[in-house]
Amino acid sequence: MVQSRRRGGNYRCPRRAALPAAALLLFLLAAVALLCVSPPPVSDHPVLASSRRRRSPHALLNSLGGGSMDESERREIFRVPTNGSTVRDDLWGSKLASKFYGCSNSSSKFLDSKNTTQPDRYLMIVTSGGLNQQRTGIIDAVVAARILNATLVVPKLDQASFWKDSSNFSEIFDADWFISSLSKDVKIVKELPEIGGKHRAPHRMRVPRKCTERCYLNRVLPALLKKHVIRLTKFDYRLANRLQTDLQKLRCRVNYHALRFTAPIQEMGQKLTQRMRERSKYFIALHLRFEPDMLAFSGCYYGGGEKERRELGALRKRWKGLHPNPEKGRRQGRCPLTPEEVGLMLRALGYSKDVHIYVASGEIYGGARTLAPLKALFPNLHTKETISSKEELAPFSKYSSRMAALDFIVCDESDAFVANNNGNMAKILAGRRRYFGHKRTIRPNAKRLYPLFLNRANMSWDAFSSKVHMFQKGFMGEPKELRPGRGEFHENPSTCICERTDGKAKSRNDQILDSSSDRGKAIGEPAVPNYTGEEVGESDDDEDAPAEKEVIDLEMDDEPLVGPDDPELEQILSD
Repeated sequence: MVQSRRRGGNYRCPRRAALPAAALLLFLLAAVALLCVSPPPVSDHPVLASSRRRRSPHALLNSLGGGSMDESERREIFRVPTNGSTVRDDLWGSKLASKFYGCSNSSSKFLDSKNTTQPDRYLMIVTSGGLNQQRTGIIDAVVAARILNATLVVPKLDQASFWKDSSNFSEIFDADWFISSLSKDVKIVKELPEIGGKHRAPHRMRVPRKCTERCYLNRVLPALLKKHVIRLTKFDYRLANRLQTDLQKLRCRVNYHALRFTAPIQEMGQKLTQRMRERSKYFIALHLRFEPDMLAFSGCYYGGGEKERRELGALRKRWKGLHPNPEKGRRQGRCPLTPEEVGLMLRALGYSKDVHIYVASGEIYGGARTLAPLKALFPNLHTKETISSKEELAPFSKYSSRMAALDFIVCDESDAFVANNNGNMAKILAGRRRYFGHKRTIRPNAKRLYPLFLNRANMSWDAFSSKVHMFQKGFMGEPKELRPGRGEFHENPSTCICERTDGKAKSRNDQILDSSSDRGKAIGEPAVPNYTGEEVGESDDDEDAPAEKEVIDLEMDDEPLVGPDDPELEQILSD
């Protein structure tokens, strides 16, 4: 009998032999113990299991890695802990943050605007895109006016873009504070005044993207001297990433101190933040970016079968310049993570199941069904709609930029911010959080995480978590994570971040006050240049041309999915 057991290899009891009672009891006790120490995997959740079944055969084959294990065996390997791990202190902030602070005061050589502004020069700009793309244009407009020694007219916001928001500057930003706080840097007026007793029609121009100081002096200044009023249209990314120190610090003063939201927006944003604080001491803000339009022009496939291909394919037909390659985009990290993937990344980093998450997003593709896997991993999910009433949101709900401003405030105030794409909001918030104390800012390293997600069924949770930690090094918002000059200045304002040497801590309100060691080149009266290969722009139909050789940050994978030949597509992608 014993020999037959060994030959069979399955230790089956003989049909006619009764199992001893002691052995049966021992077997039952072992089974109960195994159930206690082995919680069911996240894929056993009915919603998550159904989402697995919706995956394409191609995606499923990739996830299996070509192995011969059946589904039950794979589930035994990859198990997400039921309760998660104890959250470490460093997940809510960097231990090195106290050694760095924002420093954006000008040097003693940066002359007061009263000594530089010329009385017959006025600069007007028209921004492009959504809230955060427009914000970059406003910041750069102040610097452009300083380069030209011109008076800046309060910028006009784009009201005809994809975002369809009719708000003007003063309905989103505090115009009076904007003007007064920058008075020593640039003279700013709300409306174009009469010049010589006459109303002057502005001369319309467009400058190339990444236009340098020299570019502005060569292209814009001669026309400004002749016409006195210049309007620069499509003003987004029209200033070089690298400028002299004092101009970079001016950018920071505009971005982090002069641009305040209006009182109604600020008050509502603080209410939302306070309601998140009432629920938990710490909370995560997640900029999910999983709207139908975003997924359509990302060109990626998310496992929704023929229904997804049909729905997103119909949206893609709106953009002629879009030629997606789903597999290539996914491999290169160009696709937003799915809600489930974001949740798995956060759990692997150490955030426990009971953490509260504020989801900043528009309409989620697939709605509650798409969010279900994330909610299974983190049950405490909130949005501005779930923690406020319709009456409270009524003054903002019809305006996309004002709704985006509410999300911006909560994301800025969060203890950890997760950006699921690298658009303008993600970049601006990343830079802002660096400037104000290097608050924890997580950007998924999608390029490295993608193959890990595909193959996760073939590894243990501990192995998966270890790899997530390894791949996310350099993507957690740590000080000196990016070298100076890397990436967009709004994301990495290295010129405006100083390292503390005295060991003294400073409050958020004091951070701007210590820059006595800053040095910068003086900005005096620019001379009319000789033209050396650059022409003066004469019409609104000027072609965009590269004006500066930019440093490409290969580590950050910021290359856009599409070219700038489709303005609407670019606006959606960038914000």
